[in-house]
Parts: sequence; C-alpha cells; structure tokens
Amino acid sequence: MPAAKPSPSRSQPNLRGGIDLGGTKIEAIVVDADHKVLGSARYQTPTEGTPADVAAQMAKAMGDAAKAAGTTTQALLGVGVGSPGSVDAKAGTVAGARNLPGWSGSFPLGPTLAEQLGTRVAVGNDVQVATDAEFKLGVGKDYDSLIGVFWGTGVGGGIILNGQAWLGRGGAGEIGHMVVKDGGRRCGCGNRGCMEAYAGRASMERRARKLVSKGRHTKLFEIMEQRGRQRLTSSVWGRALEHDDELATLLIAEAVEALGAGIASAVNLLDLPAVIIGGGLGVRFGEGYVRRIEKAMQPHLFVGHHPPDVHLAGLGDLGGAIGAALKVIRTA
Repeated sequence: MPAAKPSPSRSQPNLRGGIDLGGTKIEAIVVDADHKVLGSARYQTPTEGTPADVAAQMAKAMGDAAKAAGTTTQALLGVGVGSPGSVDAKAGTVAGARNLPGWSGSFPLGPTLAEQLGTRVAVGNDVQVATDAEFKLGVGKDYDSLIGVFWGTGVGGGIILNGQAWLGRGGAGEIGHMVVKDGGRRCGCGNRGCMEAYAGRASMERRARKLVSKGRHTKLFEIMEQRGRQRLTSSVWGRALEHDDELATLLIAEAVEALGAGIASAVNLLDLPAVIIGGGLGVRFGEGYVRRIEKAMQPHLFVGHHPPDVHLAGLGDLGGAIGAALKVIRTA
C-alpha cells in the first residue's frame, strides 16, 4: 500500500524548503532531516519586471516543489532562501542584486515570501549558503577554513573562517568585484576591471554581443535560439565549446585567467587551505576547468610552494538550494 500523503494542514517539522535564486534560474527543493531531496522545481528567473515579480516566481517554484514532496508550503518548518546581493538576514531584505530585473534598491524578500508561502522564511546570500552546504555536507567537510567561488551569471564568494561563516557587514565574499585589471572592462557594478567583468556569464554575454555587432562570428546566439533560451546559459556556453566555437573559447579562456588572478589574491590575503569552485558554469564545465583555474592561480600565489587544495563543488547544481534549506535549521 502506498504511503499516505501528509495532511496539508499539519506541520511537517522535519521538512524544510530551500530556494536558490540565480540570475538565470530559480531552484526550489524540499528536504527532510537528513537533507534528502523529496521534491524539486525549477523555473527561469524573470528577465523583466520588478523584485515582486521575481518573488512571485520563487513562491510558485516553492509551491511546486512542496507538491512534488507530497506536502504544502504552509506545512513546512520554514523556507530558506539564497539570494544574490547584500542581505540583511534579520530584516529579510536584499539590496543591490544587479543581475536581477529592477533590483537596484532594497526589497523585503523574506517578509514577501513568508506572506505568500504561509511559513517563516530565512534569507542569506546565495553563495554563502552554498558554501555553508559544502562546508557541512560536501567537499569542505575536512577543512576549518575555506572559500567557495561560484562561477555563474556573476562571480560570488563565500568564506568560512575557523568553522564560522564570515559575513562582514552583510556584503562579505564579493570576490567577483576584486579588481584584476586596473582600468579594465566596465563591470555591471559600475566599476572597471572587476573579475566579474571578465568571468561573469552576464558580462561575457555583453562582450560577445558587442563583438558580434562588430562582425565577429560565433555560434553562441544560434545555439541559444535553438535551445529556446533568452540568454547565454551555462548549457549554451558548454555546447559552443563542444563545437570549438572560436569566440566562446576565447571568452572562457579570459574568464579562467581572471578567476585565477582573483582567487589567488583572496588566498594571499587569508592564507586559506581550500578553494571550492561551483556555480552554473563551474558545475557545468566540471573537473577539467577546475584544474585550469588552479593552474591560472599558480603565478599569482604568494606562497606558491604551498598552494591551497582546489575542489569542484561536491553537491552539484543543488548545493545552493540545499544550503538555503540549512538556513532554516540554523534559525529554528
């Protein structure tokens, strides 16, 4: 006899939700006390509108994930959210998430979702919660200190120091905005020469469009249309590389060099024993590109004879959502 589905009106104290809000996708999951994923749903992140539109899409994804797990959002112990931008965890607000539509100011993401989902919501920085998950459950378990570098729409970082997440004043870990070239390319943040201006997927797409407008040939946008995408997603970049697309190969090579310089600088500052590479592009490209980034770090390391261990994120594409669900445990 199949197990009976839980009553929608009854609290499920062992079930928690997690939402990973990215620049191209929203991933929602429901996990049990052992962090096993019982239900999931994925939607594209809106490209237009306001933060309220993004929140509505997040609520829809979470509702579908709960349904897939045989429960409702109201019955969950709570929902954790990993969001880009500067997060005020106590207030549940997110500011400066520039890779999301209309999100230049502050928005009460936590309270908005709590009202829509009917359960309490805890908000954290997307890369930090993913780093926390790797530290507790993934490849970071053997280290007391590490940095997680998540290579996707932007480039974000999460820091663990002596077993504790280092949050600073709410904006710690923004490794993508370390300057790797003085007076270099304009970044989406408005500054010049940031790592993200060379390695962030959104910046690489802007660069590709600019070069195409000047007559450069590439299959990137042809592949994007064939796959029904509105942006150059990780899968589009991956497919272009498989076709030996010259422009894609060039831009990814530039990204790897920028990542190597920026990550090495962070390691030089903190003398960290481990680096974890994740994010949409990091996970998509896998171990081979992690080794390329590790090689690109080497010339910039101050203590080159004793480099940090460099790992591919062990939790894969769901690491951000799993880390978000851990926020509920910490705030329960």
